[in-house]
Amino acid sequence: MLNGDDALDTQASVRRANLRRALQLVFRSPGSETRAGIARATGLTAATASSLVAELIELHLVVDGEQAASTGGKRATTLSIDAAHHLILVLVLRPTDARIALVALDGTEVETRQVAFSDESRVRMLDSALTDIATEHAGRLLVAGVQLPGTTDGRRVFESVQLGWTDVPLADRFERLLSVPVLLVNDVDAEAIAEAAREDESSGYRLFIHIGTGIGAAVTLDGELAPGPRDRAGEIGHVQVQFGDDARACRCGRQGCLESASSMTAMLGDDFDDAMDDEAITALAASADENKLAEGARALARTIKLIAAVLDAAEVVIGGPARALGDPFLRLVQAEIDYTATGTADVPVRFADADASISTGVGQVALSNALGVRWSPAQLRAASAPPRS
Repeated sequence: MLNGDDALDTQASVRRANLRRALQLVFRSPGSETRAGIARATGLTAATASSLVAELIELHLVVDGEQAASTGGKRATTLSIDAAHHLILVLVLRPTDARIALVALDGTEVETRQVAFSDESRVRMLDSALTDIATEHAGRLLVAGVQLPGTTDGRRVFESVQLGWTDVPLADRFERLLSVPVLLVNDVDAEAIAEAAREDESSGYRLFIHIGTGIGAAVTLDGELAPGPRDRAGEIGHVQVQFGDDARACRCGRQGCLESASSMTAMLGDDFDDAMDDEAITALAASADENKLAEGARALARTIKLIAAVLDAAEVVIGGPARALGDPFLRLVQAEIDYTATGTADVPVRFADADASISTGVGQVALSNALGVRWSPAQLRAASAPPRS
C-alpha cells in the first residue's frame, strides 16, 4: 500500500516516504504521538504533517485518539493505530497441520484457526481454508505471510524436506485465492525476526537455532536478518558433524548429519511431533535415553562453537520445541561449549522468549512489505494479550 514503485515519479516517491515516516512514528508511540510531534520529528511543516495524517486516516491506518496533556495552549489530539479495519493473514505451515491467524495492525491476533491434513490432502485443505477467509473478510485483507520449513526466495519454495516440496510457486497460488500480496518466510528466519523484534535494543551478531523434527539456523545483525545471497543461509540440519561409528543414518539418505543427532526426533524418539505442546514434550523428555540427549547436545555444541567463532556472535538462542527440554538440556550444551578455543571468546546460550506470539515474525515481515513500518517492542508485548475475540 505504501511500498509502491515510485522510481519514475519523484513527487509521489517523496510523498510515500513521508507517509511511511509519519506512520512509523505512530507505530512507535501509539496513543501518544500527535500531528505536532510528527512535524517536529520529520522537519515538515505543520500543514504537511496534518495532510499526511489525514491521508493515513483515510487509508484506515491511523485513528484519532484522546487529547494529549496540555502544555499551556490548545491540547493536541493523539494518534493511534487503526486496528479495526485491515487484517494481516499469517499462515504457519507445518508437515501435518497449519495455524492461520488474522492479525490486526496493532499486532493483536483477532482470530485463529487450525487446519489438519495429510500429505495427500494438504493442498486441498489449505486452498479451502484460504478461500473461506478471503470470502469472509473481503476488502479487509491487506497482505499475507506464510511461514514454512524450507528454503524460499519469498515467492517459491525451493526445497522443503519436511513438506516434500521442490520448486513450488506457492505465493502465486495463494495470491490467486486471497487477491492480496503473499510472502513466504522460512520458519527459522521468522522465529529469529520475532526474537529480535521484541527487544528494545539488539547489537552484534546473534545465531538463532530452531530445533524440532528438523534443525535450521538464522543470523541477525543488530536485530535485522542477515540472509545469504542465495536464500540458503542457516541450512545446517544436513551438514555432517559426526563420523565413523558415531554417525547415524539421516532421513536425507546420508549419515552423521546434525539433524540425525540433535533433532527432537533423534533425541526423544519417533513419538515426538512438532505439534506437541510443552507439557507433552516434557513428559517425553523425562523418559528419553540420557545418552541420546547427551549425544545430541554434544553434536549441537560442536556446531554452535564453530559458527559462533566464525561470526564472533554475541549470543546463541535456541528456539522451537526444544525450549521444552528446559535447563537440563541447556546445561548439557553449555558444558560442551565452555572451553576457550585459542583466539575465540565464550558465547552464552539461552532459549528463545517463550512469550513471543507465533505470528510475530512472519507478521512483521508482511507488515514491513506492505507498509514499510515495524511494530515497536512495546506494541508486541501488549499484543501478546489474549485475542479480542
